[in-house]
Amino acid sequence: MTVRLAPGRALALIGPNGAGKSTLLQTLVGLLEPLSGAVFFDGRAVDEREASFRRNVAAVLDDDAFFPSLTGREHLRLVAHGHGVTDVEDVVARELESFGLVDRADVLPSALSSGQRRRLALAAAFVRPARLMVLDEPERRLDAEMRETLAHRLAGAKQDGLAVLFASHDATFVQTVGGDALLLGDDECRLVPAHAAAANGTAPGTGEP
Repeated sequence: MTVRLAPGRALALIGPNGAGKSTLLQTLVGLLEPLSGAVFFDGRAVDEREASFRRNVAAVLDDDAFFPSLTGREHLRLVAHGHGVTDVEDVVARELESFGLVDRADVLPSALSSGQRRRLALAAAFVRPARLMVLDEPERRLDAEMRETLAHRLAGAKQDGLAVLFASHDATFVQTVGGDALLLGDDECRLVPAHAAAANGTAPGTGEP
């Protein structure tokens, strides 16, 4: 099966726990070698060590990819600087506000709750330019309001040409982001419109602040 994700489109990976969603995402961003087939970005085989690939792809696959000695604000500044953002302070301030982290911006990640670390990881993806965003269950440990805000933001980012690839268990989140869904099962993979995914293995997610 061949799947192409074009700019301005979204693809949700949907399936039960253990179906391989996280493994597939790690393979698609070059952290794991494909067991079969190949993965391409801009017509070239994916290599996560390649500067151009890392420059164009923002990925949130876990909540622990932080510099332990930097505060949340310092981490976002470093990410923004590293990706050539010019108005760093304004961009960082905007993302801290967007993800409700202003009051916790100057503490170390270890002092944040799991939900706050999740929001910081997502803020780091948005604080930098990217052509493709890859997210593993981005709604995880977010409250209902933040899940809705994030889904609408991703839907809006598509309009600006961002390609969005994500795994999710939340039917409402998937439908709001829109695009297509790849249903992963034991025997087959099927590509369906996102609005049809709710009836095919997507369950309402639960989050925590």
